[in-house]
Amino acid sequence: MNAPQVTAFFDEATNTVSYVVRDPAGAACAVVDSVLDFDYASGRTDTRSADAIVAFVRDNGLEVQWLLETHVHADHLSAAPYLQERLGGKIGIGDRIRIVQDTFGKVFNEGTEFQRDGSQFDKLFEEGDSFHIGQLRGDVLHTPGHTPACLTYVIGDAAFVGDTLFMPDFGTARCDFPGGSSETMYGSIQKILALPDETRIFVGHDYKAPGRDDYAWETTVGEQKAQNVHVGGGRSQEDFVKMRDTRDASLAMPRLIIPSLQVNMRAGQMPPADEKGDVFLKVPVNKL
Repeated sequence: MNAPQVTAFFDEATNTVSYVVRDPAGAACAVVDSVLDFDYASGRTDTRSADAIVAFVRDNGLEVQWLLETHVHADHLSAAPYLQERLGGKIGIGDRIRIVQDTFGKVFNEGTEFQRDGSQFDKLFEEGDSFHIGQLRGDVLHTPGHTPACLTYVIGDAAFVGDTLFMPDFGTARCDFPGGSSETMYGSIQKILALPDETRIFVGHDYKAPGRDDYAWETTVGEQKAQNVHVGGGRSQEDFVKMRDTRDASLAMPRLIIPSLQVNMRAGQMPPADEKGDVFLKVPVNKL
């Protein structure tokens, strides 16, 4: 099995890990879960995180073929359009983005002009789809639970799991967003854990579990099966669901959920500007 070269870019402001995934036999690469910096207090965007990826790609003479989203993120804005304009590549996400768009199109009162068919993205992946990054093959696993549209991208010997799994000492992602389900999440995790034990797992976030000094984002299927504090050691679905639902009930909403959802359900584009060219984000009251 081919082993892609993986370079991580960690955004400490949102605890997000973005990845450049390269075919070792050539210059082709993909970018997974990019970040557009956003200061909520001022409403200003910044591209320093995305520019670090642009610089890396150009400095290494790489060719971006894909800009992959594991799901509609609720904790950071995607920089996919910004990267596409500068580096090329197709923006891909799971085909059940339509469910997310329908749900949050209503939450944000977007009206009929907001298309809920996924057409903002270049490619909608379904379970079992495959794609290529140069000579590297990528396979798509539908792994919902955190959101209805979550995907895991298995590229060579590496799996990019988004928010489904975190590092073994931190566990799993919340399941209490609209369309989420702890029961569904458990089944999705079992699908990931059915991959070969040596499969490298790259997580979408890290929050430094208690007692750990450094951020981390790479583990393996074998380590997750044995050590994950939420699902390791063969934990039953019943126990997982009880733990996950109880834990989720105590969690606050992510700090950037309101801007993130409005932007990310549009493939990283801002809402349409008004007649003066100004862009606004909505704050739904008592909706989330």
